[in-house]
Amino acid sequence: MLRLAWPVALAQSATMLMGLVDLMMVGHFSTDSLAAVGIASPLIYGTLIPALGLVLGIEPLIAQAHGARDRPSAARAYQRGLVLALAFSLPVALVWLKAGEILVWLGQEAALAEGAERYMVAQLASIPVFLLDGATRSWLQGREIVRPPLLVLAIANLFNALFNWLFIFGNWGFPALGLVGAGISTTLTRFLAFGGLLLCIRLMRLQRGGWLPWSRAAFNPAALRRILGLGGFIALQTGLEIWAFNASNLIAGRLGPQAIAAHLVVMNMASITFMAVMGVAQATTVRVGNLIGAARAAAAQRSAWVGVGMGAGFMSLAALCFVLGRAVFPHAYTNDLAVVHAATAILPFAAAFQIFDGTQAVCCGVLRGMGRPLPAAAANAIGYWLLALPLGAWLALESGAGLPGLWLGLALGLVVVAGALLLFIARFGPRHAAPLSRRGTLR
Repeated sequence: MLRLAWPVALAQSATMLMGLVDLMMVGHFSTDSLAAVGIASPLIYGTLIPALGLVLGIEPLIAQAHGARDRPSAARAYQRGLVLALAFSLPVALVWLKAGEILVWLGQEAALAEGAERYMVAQLASIPVFLLDGATRSWLQGREIVRPPLLVLAIANLFNALFNWLFIFGNWGFPALGLVGAGISTTLTRFLAFGGLLLCIRLMRLQRGGWLPWSRAAFNPAALRRILGLGGFIALQTGLEIWAFNASNLIAGRLGPQAIAAHLVVMNMASITFMAVMGVAQATTVRVGNLIGAARAAAAQRSAWVGVGMGAGFMSLAALCFVLGRAVFPHAYTNDLAVVHAATAILPFAAAFQIFDGTQAVCCGVLRGMGRPLPAAAANAIGYWLLALPLGAWLALESGAGLPGLWLGLALGLVVVAGALLLFIARFGPRHAAPLSRRGTLR
């Protein structure tokens, strides 16, 4: 599990590091720019991640096919994932083109909404690249190839910082484009990262044993529907989760620019640790899927518990860092002391839910490896949308608790989600799972 997890965890962290660098550099450009990025995040990731979830219906198919040594099925699943990635790029782009109107309708300030739209439109060309890259990484990870994506992302991070320095602040004769410059930097970096990954695949011959020539089978409607049957629930689960946190951004936005800036700072810190534990979750998906495909159900159950323990343990350390460094970390994002003080006040609440966040993330990975993402979607619907958000909104906006109240509500939601998923895996976990090949969904 460690052999699979650490490169994936570092790759996920490298992905988040790009966003961290963007926020730091935009935050030092202006507080309003930081706030505009903050309200753009609900639409950016609230559309990209569910679209990626639809594509990642290939994830359990590839992992289980690899475990069963069924290489043609893994190759066909990947090709169908590429087809779906291109298909879902268009609806995401259409939403982004209306970002300003949507954000105003959601109650955000017109000036911030206009800045958020400019930031998003500058990233339009990167939407299909993001989804294609996600499908390709899933194909490699499902076949236990985890180090090349890490190498590519490490290099891409260096270029991302350079592009931001050039386009946000206008160095080396480039115009200072601020928000638009940050969007252009993100687009260039995504193209560079995907191109670099394809180059690695070509030079290292990583396609061997996992690729077939393109044929009509890649466009088979029944096969695509089977992938969407899995990906739909993955998209629902990830969508409910990210929309809940994005809705918290909108709630924080009603508390003023400094509040949303502080909320964004802490949310980004929490997202960095979450991306690391997502590496453990994805490794758990691969390991559980491989073992189920190999008809080793007891070993798959054991791997599930190992993954959950690793995720919870890592997040316990992250929580300790949040508490001990709460007066230091926010300064890396902004020079605005009011934002720094607000972020310092809510970091203990973010620390409190770290362990539950890590637990539920890996539990979702277990269910994806089993090919049963529906329980995760149900837990997210109840924990976040029936408990966390209504309670957090009331505490923040009605009771006068402000940002700390909002974060308390989120923490309680994570407790419910993690607890429900642990109970499900204990009762109906991988030791009871049949390979997807028996359900007719691999080919």
